[in-house]
Amino acid sequence: MTIAAEDEMPVGKRRSSLMRSPQFSSLVILIVLLAVFAIADANFLSPLNISNMMAFLPELGIIALGMTLLLTAGEFDLSVGAVFGLAPVVVMLLVQNGGVDIGVALLAGLLLCIAIGAINGLIVTKIGISSFLVTLSMLLVVRGAALYITQGFPLKSWDQPGFFVTLLAGSFNVGSFRFYTSLWWFIGLSLLAIYVLRYAKLGNWISAIGSNRNAAVARGVPADAVKVWLFILTSVLAGLAGMISAFRISAASPVAGTGYELEVIAMVVVGGTALTGGRGTILGTIVGALMLRAIRNGIVLIGVPGLAYNIFVGVIILAMLILHALLQKNAARG
Repeated sequence: MTIAAEDEMPVGKRRSSLMRSPQFSSLVILIVLLAVFAIADANFLSPLNISNMMAFLPELGIIALGMTLLLTAGEFDLSVGAVFGLAPVVVMLLVQNGGVDIGVALLAGLLLCIAIGAINGLIVTKIGISSFLVTLSMLLVVRGAALYITQGFPLKSWDQPGFFVTLLAGSFNVGSFRFYTSLWWFIGLSLLAIYVLRYAKLGNWISAIGSNRNAAVARGVPADAVKVWLFILTSVLAGLAGMISAFRISAASPVAGTGYELEVIAMVVVGGTALTGGRGTILGTIVGALMLRAIRNGIVLIGVPGLAYNIFVGVIILAMLILHALLQKNAARG
């Protein structure tokens, strides 16, 4: 359905359509979870706890934005967690062992991410291998490279005051709450992604490719080029998130980001983006990111063992997938 068509819908139908949308159901579940955790432990909504949740949320959220666009096009990237760990490691090695300026090192790290994303995209589109297999292999290559060049030891990150530290890991207070500049990165990139996916021609191309690639190509959509650039974008966002994290905690670890690829995909799918492509929602991804961070934080506060986190996430993902499938069937009948 086009934006113009949505705008012409009666208000009642538009409201009914919104309430049946995947992102709305995700939002309702998020509100219920927040209420349950707030009742179970009064500290859940305290300024300190909210500040702690918001410190980490933008880093995974930034990766999830790229993954949303990629999933909407019918592909996904399992190497993002490894890229998250490798990019800051390369930056710190260039600075500490190579004497490279921090700005140049950051640029080199992003160029490496571009190369990784381009390799993923070209192999998937030109050779025709499944993105699952390609990016799973890239995960092993990238993670192995990070471990090899560091011999498995974490590096001390750049902690000298300066422009780049402020840009990536500066902090500010709003009353009793403490936030990091990564939150502004997340907000800005989210707004840009919403515009691209909902209003720009590129967003129509992405959805069309995910729905029916052959039909999209027949209409003149450069499907392969779009997919390659989406792989590059996802890899760059993963590297950027890794650098933000390394600057925030003043450490670059070769094993940083382990398991993030699955957590990010969970955020995106829980938010309402179709795993099979063709339907994506940035607002839903934001809700999904908030939901998973709230679960991770809340179960610890109420005394549930942290090792049980995956049980909660798995149950919620299954429930959301079932709910989204039922909503789609109801919409089709309507």
